[in-house]
Amino acid sequence: MSTPFSPSQLQLLPKVHQQCRRQPQTTARFSCSATTTTTTAAKSKHKAGHIVIKAKPLSPATIAQTRDSPFTNDLDLLSTWPHRAWVASGCATVLISVVKCAAGCAHSHMLLEPVLAGLIGYVLADLGSGVYHWGIDNYGDASTPVFGSQIEAFQGHHKWPWIITRRQFANNLHSLARAVTFTVLPLELALDDPVVYGFVGVCSGCIMFSQQFHAWAHGTKSRLPPLVVALQDAGLLVSRSQHAAHHRAPYNNNYCIVSGVWNQFLDDNKVFEALEMILFFKLGVRPRSWSEPSFGWIEEVETSSKTAV
Repeated sequence: MSTPFSPSQLQLLPKVHQQCRRQPQTTARFSCSATTTTTTAAKSKHKAGHIVIKAKPLSPATIAQTRDSPFTNDLDLLSTWPHRAWVASGCATVLISVVKCAAGCAHSHMLLEPVLAGLIGYVLADLGSGVYHWGIDNYGDASTPVFGSQIEAFQGHHKWPWIITRRQFANNLHSLARAVTFTVLPLELALDDPVVYGFVGVCSGCIMFSQQFHAWAHGTKSRLPPLVVALQDAGLLVSRSQHAAHHRAPYNNNYCIVSGVWNQFLDDNKVFEALEMILFFKLGVRPRSWSEPSFGWIEEVETSSKTAV
């Protein structure tokens, strides 16, 4: 078989191959090309019969495509019609509870008990969001049954927290809306008590919209609706400053994302640390918060090259 290289050139090819495979450890990457000179060496700075290696810097666009971070114009951030259908279903389920609660109050002339039940539901929704957030932040992985996708999403959220502000509304809420539909709707069909409806309606509504409250906690104050800013400042929704502490090392506090009213109590009394010790001694499972943050948890700052959806 004939070859375009001479025997002396063939001996140099392994070295050329090794040099072309080397990649610098920075974002300035290079591609290599090998060419041979011909008898026109008089017009070239290189000697005839030698292999010349030229390094060509990749364009910024090519480098961007090799990064492992998601783009903010990715289709995964857009709402689909199934997403919208689940959110509509979840909202309808919550609305049924609220309407039945109001109708029951009007019929029985009872107001205080349903209002108190709704307040309890609001407070417990914040606690529930914290317990759930703590669990998926610290245990399991993408292969965990049922919760795997949520665990993977929250792990990515620690590295790219700004992406949640780029997700469209139904895309962000559809998973919780589906869960609310399947759990709350049977209760509404089985029970007929305005107090229960008051609790269930407020609690399930806060849980379903907790991801939107979470997204607002990552938003810039100047870009948020004035009403949202006012609710955050009043402590009725989790504030931006409070939730920002969760995204700083050691990543083991401020888990609650509805109002954040439970965060100080849970952190000051080391409630989650106690639960982690119990799980460790009973099951031998270490939470992620006990280890040094991995590269996947180091936040990547949003740059101007990322385009909003």
